[in-house]
Amino acid sequence: MNAKILLVEDEIDLGNVVKQYLEIVGFEVDWAKNGKLAFDQLQQFHSSYQLAIIDVSMPVMDGFELANRIFEAGIQIPFIFLTARNEKADRLYGLKIGADDYISKPFDVDELVLRIKNIIRRYAATETPQRPIITRGDVEFNKDSLRLSIKHRNDIILTPREAELLLYLFEHENKILRRENILVQLWGKNDYFLGRSLDVFISRLRKHLNNSNCIRIENVYGVGFIFRVQE
Repeated sequence: MNAKILLVEDEIDLGNVVKQYLEIVGFEVDWAKNGKLAFDQLQQFHSSYQLAIIDVSMPVMDGFELANRIFEAGIQIPFIFLTARNEKADRLYGLKIGADDYISKPFDVDELVLRIKNIIRRYAATETPQRPIITRGDVEFNKDSLRLSIKHRNDIILTPREAELLLYLFEHENKILRRENILVQLWGKNDYFLGRSLDVFISRLRKHLNNSNCIRIENVYGVGFIFRVQE
């Protein structure tokens, strides 16, 4: 697979192993040894990368801070947290701020490769030449800038995962959407942590859309949701 990855890892031995293995299986890998170096690299060359692998516990700038800085800078890149921190709260927080996956050390390198390929394939499948702005009544959503506007005055910048979910809802408006289908189609699997994250994202989108007169997200008990649009 001809894809370029930014590896952000301060452990020299692990960084060498991961970099060499990923290069053996066909990836091109740049290695930044702390979060600040990685952020500087992404600011200049983010369009060159298909994915970032980010360690959480690092000097100078940890992985969570790096992910937040990436989001604040408007840099759109899928990323995986690779970390020894396996607490539930950390996993949920990592997914909440936009991570596409969260892999705990020690890990199987072949599993890491499979997850990387699945994420890159999923993002590539969504890169179609569509109009970047979706408008429904008093709601406008810019897919490129991740900006959601309600009644042309309440501008909200969504996280990448919130934006990905909102786009999916727009593509399936006025239909019953099963929770498990949303999780698998958007994020590749149906598990507890992604399910909790989905609930958080739905709650946030529902709050954002509360000022709209034409869009609401309805629960379907025991099944999932309906993205109700009335223009």
